[in-house]
Amino acid sequence: MAWLASFAHGLAEHSYVHFSGFLEQLGASSVVVGWAFSALAIAALASRPFFGRLMDQRGRRVLILIGGVVHVIACTTYLAIDRIGVWVYLARGLHGIAEGMLFSALFTFAADIVPEERRTEGIALFGVSGLLPIAAAGALGDVIVLHWGYRALFLFTIAAAVGGLLLSLPLRDIAVDGNAEAPRGFMATVREPLLLPVWLVGIATATSLAAVFVFLKTYMLWAKSGQVGIFFGAFSFAAVMLRVTLGWLPDRIGALRTLYPAAVVLVLGLILLALDASTPSLIASGMLVGIGHGFVFPILAGLVVSRARPRERGAAMTIFTALFHVGILIGGPCFGTIIDLAGYRVAYFTAGGMIVLGMVLFAWLDARRELARAPG
Repeated sequence: MAWLASFAHGLAEHSYVHFSGFLEQLGASSVVVGWAFSALAIAALASRPFFGRLMDQRGRRVLILIGGVVHVIACTTYLAIDRIGVWVYLARGLHGIAEGMLFSALFTFAADIVPEERRTEGIALFGVSGLLPIAAAGALGDVIVLHWGYRALFLFTIAAAVGGLLLSLPLRDIAVDGNAEAPRGFMATVREPLLLPVWLVGIATATSLAAVFVFLKTYMLWAKSGQVGIFFGAFSFAAVMLRVTLGWLPDRIGALRTLYPAAVVLVLGLILLALDASTPSLIASGMLVGIGHGFVFPILAGLVVSRARPRERGAAMTIFTALFHVGILIGGPCFGTIIDLAGYRVAYFTAGGMIVLGMVLFAWLDARRELARAPG
């Protein structure tokens, strides 16, 4: 039921990959588009500490249900937007609060259920509920916008969000080890040395992907070639097939042995996207980015769950999912500025370079952590 609820909410959420095209239609520049997406991230981040504490104290279900209600309201507010103004930022802010609650609470709910020895595989398979909507929303959005316009797209997202809320009603919390240490507080989890390398590489990866999720629509309009649905269809197909057929691999051979090759594939996908926007290249780059993301995200999530204290799992997963809003907050205006000054291709090359830098720093910090733990 959590998987189905996540799928429905994801269908609503990922339909807003087309929102940059709507803003451009209203006369927004790339920088304004970037800040509109950053408004979502700011609201999500500002509310995260409260949600993290609430989840560890009151359970996952209450956050899932409240988040579902806020998501429905947020999708409804888009219908009031007819110019670049306050309603844009109100809608994005409410959407950020809803995403902050739903994304972290649903994934923490899944992590509570998954057996420890198959943690990465379980999180990867649960994550399919968020990957399939990327393809469906990209393709459906193309059709809806083409034939009925953006207002119809917003109505579709309202229906999907209502579906996600209704599917969440039967969920019940799973008991966490009552003998575990009491939670120390949200900021203690942020500063946890075991988790700092994960936070760093998560921010680098999420910031780089903002170039795709925020600006791919306007890139297609600029290139006059390809469609958003083609890229995200290939992305989702590759990521889902990888997780269904090889989701066991990180648990079998080791998370880090799988993480670095996956990051390389992700970088190659961004480079190909920078070089060519034709339909064949969109399919190839979408598949490469999907394969890379298909392993990078669940591996990092698995590292968070295994390195966090059991009673702080809610806070840790809230922080981890918040990294993707940090990425939008940083990447939205930064990549918007790069696009205005140097173009889309430079922006996507820069995105690939950020992942390389993040992985190098992750390896260095993790090596220092292992040395510090070594006897003598």
